[in-house]
Amino acid sequence: QVQLVESGGGSVQTGGSLRLSCAATGRTFGTYAMGWFRQAPGKEREAIAVISWAGDTTYYADSVKGRFTISRDNAKNTVHLQMNSLKPEDTAIYYCAAERSPFSQGSRLLDPQKVDESAIWGQGTQVTVSP
Repeated sequence: QVQLVESGGGSVQTGGSLRLSCAATGRTFGTYAMGWFRQAPGKEREAIAVISWAGDTTYYADSVKGRFTISRDNAKNTVHLQMNSLKPEDTAIYYCAAERSPFSQGSRLLDPQKVDESAIWGQGTQVTVSP
């Protein structure tokens, strides 16, 4: 069973940058698509970035496209989210997720009807962006 731990969150001013990391345990990590989600108080959970098992396909939500970059290093069992040009509306708890479907492109992480039955979640890390 894969376990995920996020780190790298914190407080930053508008326009600043943060780099989130997700450390994974489990030998099957390299076969799972991975994603980053976020949830702000009173808001719905939002998928913001997904990367396929091989790292050759990525997805970004329109709200973060051009500002955030997802990457993975299967040899190190890590996934990262580089966040640049941060805005106050980026304030949220950020969660790392693994899709429990080997060799997937990550489509189940992007499907609200399937994500909860398919995903393994980290505990989350807080990101706060001040104006």
